[in-house]
Amino acid sequence: MTEIADAIKSIKKAEDEADALVESSKEKSTEIVDQTRSEADEKIKEAQSEANEEAKNNILEIEENARKEADSIISKAEKDAVSIKESAMANVDEAASIIVKNIL
Repeated sequence: MTEIADAIKSIKKAEDEADALVESSKEKSTEIVDQTRSEADEKIKEAQSEANEEAKNNILEIEENARKEADSIISKAEKDAVSIKESAMANVDEAASIIVKNIL
């Protein structure tokens, strides 16, 4: 009889140990999942931050290029205006000369 009782106790002990092992495994897996989620969230935040920073840098670069292009256009327009004015002033002298000749 004691052998059967000992066998039953051994089986019960093995079942308890198995239950404890299952519970421990569940806790570990929950911890791993939580840690993985946390790491994933952190990586997502880092990626978003990097993307925002890159977008800001791109916008600044585009603005700088646009500013340079606008300055170039303004400079060319000013040179063209001076050239047109000089050409017009040469014609004014000629026109004045013709008017004076016609009046006299």
